[in-house]
Amino acid sequence: MAPQTSARPGTTPVPQAPDTAPGRRDLRTLPKAHLHLHFTGSMRHATLLELAERDGVHLPDALVGEWPPTLSAADEKGWFRFQRLYDVARAVLRTEDDVRRLVREAAEDDVADGGVWTEIQVDPSGYAARFGGVTAMTDLVLDAVADASRETGLGMAVVIAANRTRHPLDARTLARLAAQYADRGVVGFGLSNDERRGTTADFGPAFAIAERAGLLLVPHGGELRGADHVRTCLDALHPGRLGHGVRSVEDPAVLDRVVTAGIALEVCPTSNVSLGVYPDLASVPVPALLAAGATVALGADDPLLFGPRLLGQYEAVREAHGLDDATLAELARMSLRASRSPSDLRARALADIDDWLAGPSPEQPAS
Repeated sequence: MAPQTSARPGTTPVPQAPDTAPGRRDLRTLPKAHLHLHFTGSMRHATLLELAERDGVHLPDALVGEWPPTLSAADEKGWFRFQRLYDVARAVLRTEDDVRRLVREAAEDDVADGGVWTEIQVDPSGYAARFGGVTAMTDLVLDAVADASRETGLGMAVVIAANRTRHPLDARTLARLAAQYADRGVVGFGLSNDERRGTTADFGPAFAIAERAGLLLVPHGGELRGADHVRTCLDALHPGRLGHGVRSVEDPAVLDRVVTAGIALEVCPTSNVSLGVYPDLASVPVPALLAAGATVALGADDPLLFGPRLLGQYEAVREAHGLDDATLAELARMSLRASRSPSDLRARALADIDDWLAGPSPEQPAS
């Protein structure tokens, strides 16, 4: 019998089978790292509604009664709608306490999902006007991350991301900012927004600045554009990880380059379906990527707009592809190995994954 799902028409169906179904271990207790999570997109839906009501911010129906919204990025109009909803959500962040709350709640949610390490991605320029400039916003986010980490026990770090719809000189400014905070809570430099916009090679100088500072390079690529753009990212930006990268599977030669270079792919199954990259969860090529030897780290992308959080990604691939516990444990290991987590945290988490897998499954009671 097919697994039950629940979703409003037009949204990504998320499997609702219990974690402890016969023969399957509880994915909530599987230690994992979360490497693809955007700042505003990490906000709880309830928090969005509360902050909007507090300040009289009008939210479109897609963010209220129709949530999670029906989305598609198949064309420019679809992406514009997605970006508009994201910008509306960002507008409810009015105070320093709002920022601290968002980060703390994101940390709490990842811990509840079995997360032990999170790298949250932020473009400080998107908040600079309200929070005193890009440096002040970066300081605030890093302080909020440090507080949330202490309060929840979750290891956390920040990836500063440029926006590819803005001028490449802006990206250089952010790369220099990220470099100043290397080893002070910032571990990576990214490039986000619609990858069909701008010229990727023009952002090469910004990535060179970040590379010289020892930061992990994590541009988006291979989601809304195919394997040819993955090749461009490899040539021009020298990524250590790729945001999404799923469509590298469309060209065996490109995928082989990714695998040979050890570039991890931050795969976000439910957002891929919500944005129309794939028609359903069964079409997201996680098994093909794993079979080719790729490193895959599952991420939630923007749960505020797509619904499921980190745990939901593991549940989704388990149900859609019938992945066994050993494969799911390896996905969790990959997420940690691809992270910039401290070596002691990583070693403990990897040992805990081994314990999770070695323990009895629900249908195998301990003797």
